Amino acid sequence: MSDKACLECGEKVFGRADKKFCSDQCRTSYNNKNNSDSSNFMRNVNNILRKNRRILAELNPNGKSKVSKTKLMDLGFKFSYFTNTYTTKNGNVYHFCYDQGYLELDNDMFALVVRQSYVD
Repeated sequence: MSDKACLECGEKVFGRADKKFCSDQCRTSYNNKNNSDSSNFMRNVNNILRKNRRILAELNPNGKSKVSKTKLMDLGFKFSYFTNTYTTKNGNVYHFCYDQGYLELDNDMFALVVRQSYVD
């Protein structure tokens, strides 16, 4: 017999030896609390990243296109927020918002690309 307590409410847990919660409701409540964004700052950054990705995806429906910096800025794109970068052998630096990327070109233009599976 186990004397384990539910991680959410503290009630005694019955059943399997590795069981952690007394009910589905407690398991769901515990996981929702632990998986929610812990602060407004994180929530705001994640919203900006999602918006940036959405803008890039809408402007790049075929996987490769060019767009002006003005167009991106008019749509609310924030250049200082991205998830990762990729530097090519030639030294070009692509910035990505999840799977959607951009490369700064001359004359305030940007090449838009979709991340390929071989990119780390």
